[in-house]
Amino acid sequence: MTDYAKLDTWIDAHFDEEVQFLQQLVQVPTDTPPGNNAPHAERTAELLKDFGLDAEKHAVPAQDVKGYGLESITNLIVRRKYGNGGRTVALNAHGDVVPPGEGWTHDPYGGEIVDGSLYGRAAAVSKSDFASFTFALRALEAVAKPTQGSIELHFTYDEEFGGILGPGWLLEKGLTKPDLMIAAGFSYEVVTAHNGCLQMEVTVHGKMAHAAVPTTGIDALQGATKILNALYAQNTLYQKVTSKVEGITHPYLNVGRIEGGTNTNVVPGKVVFKLDRRMIPEENPVEVEANIRQVIADAAAESAGITVEIKRMLLANSMKPLAGNKPLVDAIQKHGGELFGEPIKAMGTPLYTDVRLYVEAGIPGVIYGAGPRTVLESHAKRSDERVVLEDLRRATKVVARTLADLLA
Repeated sequence: MTDYAKLDTWIDAHFDEEVQFLQQLVQVPTDTPPGNNAPHAERTAELLKDFGLDAEKHAVPAQDVKGYGLESITNLIVRRKYGNGGRTVALNAHGDVVPPGEGWTHDPYGGEIVDGSLYGRAAAVSKSDFASFTFALRALEAVAKPTQGSIELHFTYDEEFGGILGPGWLLEKGLTKPDLMIAAGFSYEVVTAHNGCLQMEVTVHGKMAHAAVPTTGIDALQGATKILNALYAQNTLYQKVTSKVEGITHPYLNVGRIEGGTNTNVVPGKVVFKLDRRMIPEENPVEVEANIRQVIADAAAESAGITVEIKRMLLANSMKPLAGNKPLVDAIQKHGGELFGEPIKAMGTPLYTDVRLYVEAGIPGVIYGAGPRTVLESHAKRSDERVVLEDLRRATKVVARTLADLLA
């Protein structure tokens, strides 16, 4: 029988050390783009070695990384085997993160602690779970001393671009095949499903001309405007398509970037925009993409002389619950409820993550870790990202207790 109190006590006694570990991780930038993430993996491996944990370094070939639009990726695996038989449980967190952007009141790479929160880019998503998972593992070995099964830490660096060169690469190369997995998340819910995401680049071609004689050209921006209006009209239709998964509402389409034209006095000959289409778990990605392509083609046909190129940038499937995730959900809900003093709901999230890649490989997984109730509270992808240290402490205890149950 596991003595959970002893696990908790060990984590409390080493919590200052855990916070310092997280500060050191935040202080090494992993802005993606440009995506030069190998230095962070090297630093993480050094810090893990100080704890007696050897990290295998799996460098993705430079040609593959550069062709993907990034600079360097080294994924880490720490393997801890405790005897014959039993489950292998993987814990995955990603180190890559979007650049800080503007508006910070704290150094985005400082790891400053103010009023009980640690600030910095990736402090919440998801370097905090490098810390929670590492110290949960250390507590497990120090106190529960498991005699069967094994734990793997997967610290990967390609979540922002979809995970193909992160967990996807490790799985494809046969470097890991755990029985169960927990991925970085927040503390007040255990996520069992999430949205998919389709990202596309649309190039609208017209013909440049002097603005004084606009009839000699074909205005690509006017063509793009018709296409954009047709795409935005889809959001009204999407509101009628509702998901049965709690925490997920309906599909949504966003145009996040647009550029075009050459000068104020020139009829624009080309406009490029990038769209992001979130797909609920019940949708078929092939049908979704075909529908968007048809909407674009129909709208483009309304403007004489306009031609369109469409390039798929990303297709991340949704995460659907696998029946085998029940032991994970049960343990996290039990211990999370005790430690946080409220029910931990099993639900879906409108985000997309690289956890889907484990699930697609037949590995039951959930999303749980250190963080607040909502993405908004964490300031993830915004200025002043932070993690509440008390959430970090309690989430580390939940994960340690859960591992003890799974390996008992």
